[in-house]
Amino acid sequence: MRALIAAAIGLAVALVCVFGMTLVGSPAGKTSPKPLLTTIPSHP
Repeated sequence: MRALIAAAIGLAVALVCVFGMTLVGSPAGKTSPKPLLTTIPSHP
């Protein structure tokens, strides 16, 4: 019974966090227009 209560509390906390972050919204920012360039080492 304790495990069921703990799971219910954990689920409630997770939902509160998700809804809280949804209400706050994502931070206003932009992604970089330049793509990230990766280099591949040449084979010997």
